[in-house]
Amino acid sequence: MSDALSYLLKTRPDAMQPYFKFVKEAGSHLDPKTRSLISVITKVAAQSESGFRQYMPRALRDGATANEILDTLLMSFPILGLSKITWAIDILLDMDIPEFTPELLDKQQQWHDVIEVDALQEGQITHAACDGRELFIYKSGEDIRIYDSRCPHQVTNIPHLALEGTTLTCPKHNWAFDITSGECIAVGSRPLNHYETNIEAGRLLAYW
Repeated sequence: MSDALSYLLKTRPDAMQPYFKFVKEAGSHLDPKTRSLISVITKVAAQSESGFRQYMPRALRDGATANEILDTLLMSFPILGLSKITWAIDILLDMDIPEFTPELLDKQQQWHDVIEVDALQEGQITHAACDGRELFIYKSGEDIRIYDSRCPHQVTNIPHLALEGTTLTCPKHNWAFDITSGECIAVGSRPLNHYETNIEAGRLLAYW
């Protein structure tokens, strides 16, 4: 939510609360993916960069593929026009989201060889790079968890230097995460994205 809307909600709640209630209920018969895709279009139409950076990754979380998001933008050409679509694509490229890499757009999900299991230390966090993604890996006994390095808020890549103990803090808006569970413990409310894991021949695999 923008600072302006937050201000109006605080200073004129009687006027603003019915509006937000209407917006929330207006999409009650739509599935989450469709609602998110519509939100992406509205943010592009308004050229709200912060809104686009927030709702575009939300569409991914709600099940939209990168190709579906691109198609949604292109199908909205009569409303948006080319200039607004290219505006959105410039922001999307700046966000550097792996799913939108041309080489990965049409690839099916598969297992990826991440690291040798013996290289992981008990109770420690390991930072690794694999096939265009940066990952944080936590090992506790037989439990091994792999988290995406990107903040679920606006897909900011969180550098490994942002890790203090078991707390990973996004430098952009200070969302903080417990790397042992992936849960958000400060500012935000959504956990880190995590991947299914498997072990074959002593190698740790992740599925995306």
